[in-house]
Parts: sequence; C-alpha cells; structure tokens
Amino acid sequence: MDESKKMTKKTLNKGFFLALTASITWGVSGAVQQIVAKDAAIPAMWFVGIRTLIAGIILLAVALFVVPKKEFFSIFKSWKDTLILLAFSIFGLWANMYTFFYAIKLGNSSTATILQYLSPLFIMLASVIFFHKKVLRIDVISFSLALIGVVLLITRGDFGHLAIPMSAVIWGIGTGITAALYIVIPQQLISKHSGILVTGWGMLFAGIFSTFFRPFWVNPPHVSGKGLMGIAAVILLSNVIAFLLMVLSTKYTTAATISITDAVQPFTTLILSVLFLAYAVNLVEIIGGIIVVVAVYLLNRYDANTK
Repeated sequence: MDESKKMTKKTLNKGFFLALTASITWGVSGAVQQIVAKDAAIPAMWFVGIRTLIAGIILLAVALFVVPKKEFFSIFKSWKDTLILLAFSIFGLWANMYTFFYAIKLGNSSTATILQYLSPLFIMLASVIFFHKKVLRIDVISFSLALIGVVLLITRGDFGHLAIPMSAVIWGIGTGITAALYIVIPQQLISKHSGILVTGWGMLFAGIFSTFFRPFWVNPPHVSGKGLMGIAAVILLSNVIAFLLMVLSTKYTTAATISITDAVQPFTTLILSVLFLAYAVNLVEIIGGIIVVVAVYLLNRYDANTK
C-alpha cells in the first residue's frame, strides 16, 4: 500500500513537472515572439504561415513514430471530423496566432499573454450567453476579479489613459477569444483521435490557409539573423516542445494540477520581458496581472473539481 502511494506520488510529481516545464516554455516563447513581432520586416501573415506549416510538419513527423499507422489519416474518414478540423485550423490555431502577433506588435508580449490567459472566462461567458448555463457565484467572482485585473494592467493605475494603445487591447481581447475557440472546437476530435494528430493536421492546414493570402515563397521578407533565430525559437518552443510536454503530462497528472501550472506562463513572459526586453513594469501592473491569474485559476479549479 505504501509502495503504491509512493508510486502514485512519483507519477503525479512527474506530471506536474512536465506541465510546469511546458508552461515555462510557452512563457519563454511569448517573450521571444516580441522580438519577431517588433521586427517591421516580418509580416504577420507570412510569419503565421511559416510558423504553422513547419510546426505541423514536425508534429506529424513525430506522430508517425508514436501513433499507430492506421490512425494517421483517421480524422479524414468522417466529413464531420474533417470540417471540425478545418474550423479548428482557421478559427482556433490560425486566428489565435494572428491576433497574438498583433497584440504583441501594437503592445507588448507580457500584456498580450495575460489577455490571452483570459480564455476560460470567454468560454464561461459563451456558455452563459449561447447555452444558457446557470451563472454560479464562482463565475461572477472570477469575472469581476478579471475585469479589475485587466483595468489595472492596461492603465497601470492611471485611470485617465491607457498604458498601451486601444488597438493592442482589442487585439489582446481577440487573442483571448480565439484561444477559447482553440480550446473548445477540437474537444470532440481529441476525444476520438490522438492530440498530436489533431494539432499536427490543424497546424498544417493553418499554414496552407495562410499561403492563400501570403505565399511564403513570393517576395520573402529580408529577415535578420536575429529574426530568423527568433522565428525558429518560437516554432520549436511554442508549437512543438511545449505542446508535446503538455500532452505527455496529461498521462501522469490531473486537469486541476495542469491548471495550476498554467499560471506560470504569463509571469515567465513578464519576468523575461523585464530582464531582456527593457520592459518597464510597475507595482500596479504586477498586481493587475496577479488578480487576472487568480481569477482564471479559481474558475479552472472549480471546473476541474466539478467534472
């Protein structure tokens, strides 16, 4: 019995470490993406296309070794699954990366990451508005706290003006909404197919979608060595390594534990932005970010405990 408890604790600790590492990796990627987004030579559509196309190819290559061969094309056996996959590719993956790029370009990676972190609140609001979900006390508390946190974050305590352009706030909110779609749309697919396959095919189709508007081989931008390193780092850290670590963590730990590690991502981005990107942060902004994270954590924790 004691041996079983030790093994269970060891397994949970392994899952927590994997999820924590994934969250930190996503946070690092967010900071690196500021270097890419602020480079005027790199168009958003071109970057998103390259990012998703390469990531999709890598994930599908990994899937060839970890997923049974007979399942590789299983998604396409159903028209319904194929349409859901396309919706996930465009309205989830592609839209989220595109809005995130502009949220950083017009603002900064720290604020964009925290606004993206609001996605569970947008899921809750959509459930209330479109599916008539009963409004619970935790919903009201979480939404109120998040609203207070966002106001502090984008004003830095000076309520007379915004610390970032309104356009950056709008794109940041768009990032949160598209992140919610990124979570919700593929749920039915992931319940039937491998998560690596769903995301790999989704990335590949998102990349193909981008090429209809901005073919990456036509008049490619003149990207500096620093920019190329940033692009490679974002693809490998965010779309490949962090994703694979998070998928692996789900085998060893619970959704509640993973929701705890999610909070590390925005603060990793904030710390790196201050240390390496000359981002000046004040106490009010830090408090606002903490309040947002607490609000989302409470909502995630409650949902995880009621499932």
